[in-house]
Amino acid sequence: MKLSIITINFNNKGGLSKTIHSVLEQSFSDFEYIIIDGGSTDGSVELIKKYKDRIDYWVSERDNGIYNAMNKGVRVAKGEYCLFLNSADTLFRANVLAEVFSTNPSADIVCGTICRDGIPDEYVENVSFSNFLTHTIAHQAAFIRTSLLRNNPYDENLKLVSDWKFFFQELILNGVSFQRIHLIISNFDNSGASMSNLSLVKQEHDQELHKMIPSIILDEVYKFFGISDDYYKLFVSIGESPHKWRLYNIIVIILKVLLWNKKWIKEFRLHR
Repeated sequence: MKLSIITINFNNKGGLSKTIHSVLEQSFSDFEYIIIDGGSTDGSVELIKKYKDRIDYWVSERDNGIYNAMNKGVRVAKGEYCLFLNSADTLFRANVLAEVFSTNPSADIVCGTICRDGIPDEYVENVSFSNFLTHTIAHQAAFIRTSLLRNNPYDENLKLVSDWKFFFQELILNGVSFQRIHLIISNFDNSGASMSNLSLVKQEHDQELHKMIPSIILDEVYKFFGISDDYYKLFVSIGESPHKWRLYNIIVIILKVLLWNKKWIKEFRLHR
């Protein structure tokens, strides 16, 4: 079996319904579907039972957080790869999995991109230490070899950045193989925990980074790339604003204008 799709849910019946429909409408069939529910009381379990004939494995019981639930899903997964599509996330279109596997992926981590509020994220063009200092890979767009997840399960002591830690360890420290595919894999739900608590994301991110990389090296790297606390403070303050996506879109437009002007000025100088 090529793929195990794992959905984590807790008291989000409406979001779960969207996720289930997007999975079950796929034209690709070489996958199993796993739902790990945290003991929901909002009708989610009844919804799961409605589709039980098309869900390969499900359980509803209390867990110790999202990463504990994700690890539970990995333990029962039979696919060569795992894709985490959590409650309210949806696959981008009905043939997207067929498109992914028509490329015959062979790397340990295969990655497309996600769509937020109708706007596609940039593709991860290269995996580098500097990129992972401030960014990560969206697990909703990442096909991860199941054996990797079993050998290095998500750190259940973390609340929000264990997926970033996993990618950093495997891609940067361990150097596993990576393959980029130019496909939008899923629509990302912006109401997730990490998007509503960016200050905790930064706290956990910095804590884990300093555990993995000596401070003397990190300090020099931050200086070299011009990364400062002011950058994070701005990012966090925008992220905690009720108008965050409008602000992000404005920033993107400004950056595009600045970059276009920079290119135009350069070309003008060359042809003077």
